[in-house]
Amino acid sequence: MALPTPDRPVQGTLWHTLDRAAVEALLSTGDRGLTRPEAASRLARHGPNALEEAPPPSELALLLHQFKSPLISILLIAAVVTTLLHEYIDTGVILAVVLLNAAIGFTQERQAERAVRALMRLMSPRARVVREGHAWDVESRELVAGDLVLLESGVRIPADLRLVSTTVLLVDESLLTGESLPVGKVTEALATDAVLADRLNMAYAGTVVTSGRGRGYVVATGTRTELGGIAESVRAQEEAETPLQARLGRFARLIGVGVVASAVLAILIGLAIGQSLSQMFLVAVALAVSAVPEGLPVVFTITLAIGVRRMAQRNAIIRRLPAVETLGSTTTICSDKTGTMTENRMTVRQVWAAGRTYAIGGQDGWRGAEPLDGGAAVALAEHRPLYLTLLAGVLTNEADISRADDGFEIHGDPTEGALLVAAARLGVEPEAVREAYALHSEVPFESERQYSASVRLHGEQSLLFVKGAPERILAMSTQMLGDDGPTTLDRADVHQAVEAMATLGLRVLAMAYRVLPDAPRGAHDLLEPRELLFLGIQGMMDPPRAGVREAVADCRDAGIRVVMITGDHAATARTIGRELGLVDHKTPVLTGRDLEALDDDDLRVRVQAVAVYARVAPEHKLRVVRALQSHGEVVAMTGDGVNDAPALKVADIGIAMGRSGTDVAREAADMVLADDDFVSIYAAVEEGRITFDNVRKVTFLLVSTAAAEIITILVALGLGWPLPFVPAQLLWLNLVTNGLQDVALAFEPGEPDILKRPPRRKDEGILSHLLWERTVVTGIVMAAGVLLLFRSTLDHSGSLAQAQTAALTTMVLFQNVHVWNSRSEFTSALRMSPFSNRFLAASVAAALLVHVAALHLPASQFVLRVEPLDPATWGVMALVAATILPAIEAHKLLRRRPKRRAS
Repeated sequence: MALPTPDRPVQGTLWHTLDRAAVEALLSTGDRGLTRPEAASRLARHGPNALEEAPPPSELALLLHQFKSPLISILLIAAVVTTLLHEYIDTGVILAVVLLNAAIGFTQERQAERAVRALMRLMSPRARVVREGHAWDVESRELVAGDLVLLESGVRIPADLRLVSTTVLLVDESLLTGESLPVGKVTEALATDAVLADRLNMAYAGTVVTSGRGRGYVVATGTRTELGGIAESVRAQEEAETPLQARLGRFARLIGVGVVASAVLAILIGLAIGQSLSQMFLVAVALAVSAVPEGLPVVFTITLAIGVRRMAQRNAIIRRLPAVETLGSTTTICSDKTGTMTENRMTVRQVWAAGRTYAIGGQDGWRGAEPLDGGAAVALAEHRPLYLTLLAGVLTNEADISRADDGFEIHGDPTEGALLVAAARLGVEPEAVREAYALHSEVPFESERQYSASVRLHGEQSLLFVKGAPERILAMSTQMLGDDGPTTLDRADVHQAVEAMATLGLRVLAMAYRVLPDAPRGAHDLLEPRELLFLGIQGMMDPPRAGVREAVADCRDAGIRVVMITGDHAATARTIGRELGLVDHKTPVLTGRDLEALDDDDLRVRVQAVAVYARVAPEHKLRVVRALQSHGEVVAMTGDGVNDAPALKVADIGIAMGRSGTDVAREAADMVLADDDFVSIYAAVEEGRITFDNVRKVTFLLVSTAAAEIITILVALGLGWPLPFVPAQLLWLNLVTNGLQDVALAFEPGEPDILKRPPRRKDEGILSHLLWERTVVTGIVMAAGVLLLFRSTLDHSGSLAQAQTAALTTMVLFQNVHVWNSRSEFTSALRMSPFSNRFLAASVAAALLVHVAALHLPASQFVLRVEPLDPATWGVMALVAATILPAIEAHKLLRRRPKRRAS
């Protein structure tokens, strides 16, 4: 059979199902490795062991992409309009807005391909390989299919390998499979249906050897590795459009329709009453300028940037601005288990000794253990079986621990480290007992052996301590240690205790010992242990992080469903899920094999009821996310490993871990948790909802005042009156006086019930139906007031400039009052402290002062065509403008918040 090549992919071969002879035959290799000429020939034919880097999009293409937004198109139209009106200053302001947004988008999109480049950095720079019977140190990019690679502790695996020799080989595959424990490797052929995490005779590129040694044949390199497949998947996934981007698109299109409709209606009305076409064109231009909220894109950017700053203060770092609001729309959080919902640190949870099971926990230095049968806590010194069980875990152990601020830092295998921490927490100090029990010789753990042993010298005695798989230790034991000393070994009782722990998803190790008549000369003299005294068992797992259960409950109260997706075993996943309140004893847990048996339609049905997925591969995570999205769910995906990157990218918002996460996950994500704490997601959801609320408040303020301007112009036109505003005055309203207040609204604090509301529907617009209704009310009230002042001033003074100044100033005063209505959709403005947003009060005062100054400065009088107003007119305008407050208060009273929907 031909060698694996990109064009003839024997890569599809299930290497884990083949024995060594079949692998060597397929790869035309052997235990002396390839010859150097053959390796060079294969390298030339198949290419280097490196990930292909797609050429980045050109800077011109990225720049042009920034101008595809409908809102940007409307702004460009506004710039053309103001140019035609020779209002070049306004043209410059609008173009500055467009260029600012384009610069922000351009910078963000240049990061799009960094996820793939981060994957490249995971490839080992060098590898040790056997060629022509000798070991050589070569660059990992020079590896080819058929090379025999040597592995040792600490090495990052350079390519996908089929293992043919292992010596206590443990590999950390958490970044690829989500498995929290290092995986013991074997060499035997395995079943065809073994999922990625169960292919124990394979070693995958990018994973790390934690201990032991091994050899394996290269079966896939570069993009043909599992790591390379993920890189291609990340590149192939299109980033999902965020809910805010979708809402902005719909909103911009709606504004565009409104601009055209207003202009056409004005022209038709004008022509019907005998106005000239040229005059109607000027009216249509004024309407277009009033309808386009020129300041909206900048205010959106500012509002989102404020949300980014607030989230950063709560340990959530936002990489893409629209993602701020997406959190507020999230309906489902799909979370990886290891390192996200759990500590990614093995911890002994239970110890069984002398027929009783004890819960292990509490603070460092605690000297008691809590029996699960409800009895009183026992002191360790008073319970020799428990003490010796912990002691055996320390003395058959190659790991070390040191004190750290947050407990203990483990150096070595996580499982062995967990045994040391459990002993230390109950008063058995590892360093002290290792000195008291001097090491004579030891036998390290091997998967084939299923136990480790250590001979210790204590006083005049030689003691043999053994730990390993419960079945193996039971077979070596003849008695067990009870409360009163050695007694008959009750195998059924031990099996029952083991099964009880296994049901909880705990990894179980058994401990035993015996007194030797003489110390052996060395480890080579140690025969398989026998006639041992069985001491007890210890059950351990990667425990949930503190506060995660409460955060899950809080998410549920906020109408957000939490789903756990992990590469770990189903029993472990169910136990963690039960502790976090995600599942109960009856809730189904779907495994990777279950997912493979379901087609997409069946999966769409199942995802609505399943909250825990176990033993999943990267492609399974993608399917789950897409199945949830097919129901209209806004999905946030959290994770920290390479295996999470494709799902992070395709989710509505990807959330990576900042401390323990890989570069791949962080670059593919929209948000990074600086403290790796799932609890911070809840805080980020709150800030996301506050951000969208503020976007909505700003939009309502701008759109409702624009509606008032349009109604004013159309009514005046229909009545045959002169235009109440000239285009320059409308730009003044939209960009200057209103511009100060809408920016201030971006600083609004969150309302008290922000996390008691259900998530917004994905199809819900930026403005709710209620706010559109209120926009009409606002427009009518404000337009009526402006028209009243315009007509009375025109009749009284006979000056069009004076009347237009009164109309403009009345609208400015309306805006100054109406901004307080915009602070909440339901809460009365009279019940909200004006000092909770001091910037808003300052902006109202500043807007008024700027406008008063404009009425008196010659330059602004010339540009805006305004004149100073007398005190009497000011008094009437203030009274008229104040009417908007009771009008909107009455609307809020009539349209109180509906009762919360059931979540």
